[in-house]
Amino acid sequence: MDAPREIRLPVAGLTRLTTLDFPGRLAGVVFLQGCPLRCGYCHNPQMLAPRRGETAEWAAVRDFLEARRGLLEGVVFSGGEPVMHRDLPAAVDEARAMGFAVGLHTAGAYPERLRTLLSRLDWVGLDVKGEASRVETIVGRPGIAPRLAHSLDVMLEGDVAFECRTTLHGRDFTLADVERLALTLAARGVRHYALQFARHDQCLDPRYAAPVPGGLPRVDLEGLVERLTPRFETLVLRD
Repeated sequence: MDAPREIRLPVAGLTRLTTLDFPGRLAGVVFLQGCPLRCGYCHNPQMLAPRRGETAEWAAVRDFLEARRGLLEGVVFSGGEPVMHRDLPAAVDEARAMGFAVGLHTAGAYPERLRTLLSRLDWVGLDVKGEASRVETIVGRPGIAPRLAHSLDVMLEGDVAFECRTTLHGRDFTLADVERLALTLAARGVRHYALQFARHDQCLDPRYAAPVPGGLPRVDLEGLVERLTPRFETLVLRD
């Protein structure tokens, strides 16, 4: 049997078991270092700076997955932004060869790489950071809006199951903004959508470390979800 190829991925963390990150499956989550975005609410700022992975890092994850055959159903590649790493397709192939379903969490910064990955994936969680007119302010990256929009196009054109999700902070959104974005996604054909509250710990931008007074009350968001649920197959509000 051929020895596994040397795959270089900068592994920043590993969740050994989750029922939340890959719908309908018991999964492990592999977090990869590096992200081109600078969202103010980011609560993993230590994962942002890119670095080159060592072969031992993926080898350790491979050993973990080998030991979990028959126990885990899937593996999710998350980050950071996992699609930025050129060895990701090879790692996905190895996980599939071990019998795991493969999921991906991405913000869509690399739409053409995402397109080439789709045939290898079983599910994608796509972060939709905001409306096109304001998304570059939210993610702190001028000029990236067309790439993020292209990734949504890629998912809508493909046949891989996916969920869009938006992280909400009162510095970035009003209730009207959330409703407008949700209606836009529904009109585009997004069938599964999740709204999730930003965390206030370890934020990249200290201004995000506290809620905005009066901004996005839970009761108002719950009412919005109830009102918009008929427009989606699933629409959820997560903490």
